[in-house]
Amino acid sequence: MSNYSVYEDNKYCIQEISTLFLGVKYTLSEILDDENIPAKLQIIFQRYILEDADPEDTLETNIYYLQEKSPALRVYRQLKCKVKVNVLEEKKSLFKGKRTEYVTKVVPVDTVAAMSLEEKQRIGLVVSEISISKLAMMAF
Repeated sequence: MSNYSVYEDNKYCIQEISTLFLGVKYTLSEILDDENIPAKLQIIFQRYILEDADPEDTLETNIYYLQEKSPALRVYRQLKCKVKVNVLEEKKSLFKGKRTEYVTKVVPVDTVAAMSLEEKQRIGLVVSEISISKLAMMAF
């Protein structure tokens, strides 16, 4: 399996009744061009997120480097965005004492933005997906 296929596997848009899930390997410019992403979300990204971001940044880096005073954070908050992250945690093992492994969690975007860059690196934070409320998106 090549790196390209792994990269492409994390570019997806899945819609449920009330939620939209986006893979984080999309660049911000690709979000605007992908026909699977709702037009309303594309307009929101074009008008508000891309004002302060590089179009070649991935959604992953855009979320990872969010700061609490960022205008993009206000947009993600209004969209009721949640972030699926993987973090390193110590687990007790039955035979080997303690071991460190990645654990998947879903947290509000505010939680990611509130962490310092050093803290994100210390816990091995990896952003893997975002979810957006469709109702919040339509009310935007």
